[in-house]
Amino acid sequence: MKLAVRVEKWPYVSPFRITDYVFTGAEVVVVTLDDGGLTARGEGDGVYYRGETPDSMVREIESVRDAIEGGASREDLQNLLPPGGARNALDCAMWELDAKRAGKPVWQLAGLPSVKPLLTTYTIGAGTPDEMAATAKSYTGARAVKVKLTPENTADCIRAVRAARPDVWLGVDANRGFTRPSLEALMPVLKECDVSLVEQPLALGHDGDLKGFQRSIPVAADESVQSSADLKALVGLYDTINIKLDKCGGLTEGLRMAHEAKKLGFNVMVGCMSGTSLAMAPAFVLGQLCDIVDLDAPMFLARDREHAARYVHGEVFCPESLWGSPSIDQEKMR
Repeated sequence: MKLAVRVEKWPYVSPFRITDYVFTGAEVVVVTLDDGGLTARGEGDGVYYRGETPDSMVREIESVRDAIEGGASREDLQNLLPPGGARNALDCAMWELDAKRAGKPVWQLAGLPSVKPLLTTYTIGAGTPDEMAATAKSYTGARAVKVKLTPENTADCIRAVRAARPDVWLGVDANRGFTRPSLEALMPVLKECDVSLVEQPLALGHDGDLKGFQRSIPVAADESVQSSADLKALVGLYDTINIKLDKCGGLTEGLRMAHEAKKLGFNVMVGCMSGTSLAMAPAFVLGQLCDIVDLDAPMFLARDREHAARYVHGEVFCPESLWGSPSIDQEKMR
C-alpha cells in the first residue's frame, strides 16, 4: 500500500460570508491510496473554527503513514486519529479502496439498497437584504434555500429572501451568532416567513440555554455536535443533528452517527464544509439516510473536478465515476 497526500486550492467565484468569517475558496487535502494498481481518493477540508489547516491535516496524516501503508483498516483508523478533516480524507479513500477490492460500489458496502438524487439546500451567504434577495432569485432551480444570518438586519434579510422566493423550503443558519433572548425575539419573524429550520443559533458551550425553550420551528445542532460522543448530551435541546464528514472524521463515523441519532429521536441532516465534488460524494452516500441535505459547496467554486456532482431541479447526484466506483481508476481522471 502506498499513501500520497497533497494540498489543492480551489477558488470561489466570489467571497462567501457567515458570522465572523469570510471564505474566498476551498483549500483541501487530498489523500490517494494505491494498492497493487487499485487507486482511491478522499478529500478533507477540515474544521476552521477548531483551528484545522491544510498543514495541520497533512501532519496528522503523515503521523499515521506507517500504519496505513502497513494495512490498517477503517476501524483501526478510528483509533489512530481524532475526528476531523485528516481522518475524513483517509477514511473516504479507504472506503473507495474497499469498494474496488470488493467489486461493489461504496453505497452497497454501506448497506444501502440503492442511491437516488437528493433534494439539497442552496445556501445564501450573509449580506444586505437586497443582496440576499438577489441571490435567492438567481437560484432559479432551487427548491430549498438556507440563509446564513448575522446579528445585523436579521429580520429584514429573512423577509427579503422569503419575498424573493415564496415557493421554497426555507432554513436559517446563525453559525453561533445569537443568544437565547435574541433568538426568542426573532422567532415571530421566522414563523411569519414560514422558516422550517433554525441551525446552530447559540455559541458553543451555551447549548444548555435551550433548555425549556418553546418553539414551533425545529432547531438543529451543527458546531455543537462533532461526533457520536456528543449526541446523548443534546437530547431535549435540539431536534435535528447536522452531520458533516469533516467534523466527525469520515463516512465510517458519519454512518454511525446517523443510526445513533435516529435511535435517540433526532432528525438527521447531512451538511458540508467547503470542498469540491470529491468531498460531496461520500456525504451523498450518507445523505441517503438523512431528512435534510445541504451539499451545495461545489456550486461556489470557479471550477470543479471532472465527473462532478450534478445539480438539477434543486437536487444533487454524485455519479460513481466521481468516487465510490468498484471499477473506474480515479487516478486517470484527475
